[in-house]
Amino acid sequence: MFDKKNLETRSVLDELRNFEKNVFFDLGHPLLNRIADCFVRAAGIGAVQALSKEAYFTAVEGCNGDTVASPKKARQVAALRGETNQKSVEALMKRTGKETLQWGMVAGVYSGLTYGLKEARGSHDWKNSALAGALTGGALALTLDHSSHEKVVQCVITGAALSTAANLLAGVL
Repeated sequence: MFDKKNLETRSVLDELRNFEKNVFFDLGHPLLNRIADCFVRAAGIGAVQALSKEAYFTAVEGCNGDTVASPKKARQVAALRGETNQKSVEALMKRTGKETLQWGMVAGVYSGLTYGLKEARGSHDWKNSALAGALTGGALALTLDHSSHEKVVQCVITGAALSTAANLLAGVL
């Protein structure tokens, strides 16, 4: 347990150094703790990423005076330009919430799968990473707008490839 003096003298740098050691939740099982912890951390990153992206598109539109040239980007910025500020904020919150859940889901599913496969097989190797990446990629593809068979297959292959590459390069870098 921390005493009050220790809490008062701790710096932000001390908190960052201990960030990996701290667990946000204790749900009674290491698998559940890992999934919840990864979900919360990645969801926070996803929220910051989504808000930053929207701020960038809004700033670019403000500087140019036009909508962004890409139809996809123009649609994202156009959704922010509602009749009132309330509509703009609602559109922003909806998109941010969706991306936050996607990031958290990807991190939680991947982390839980790699941990479960390691426990089930007794080893952590590229095979665990490939399977966890493929299943996570498939789960992510199902959350995308207008998901099709081709998008699901592409996400499964990409997830497996990225995860395997990260596992194989972890010892090198």
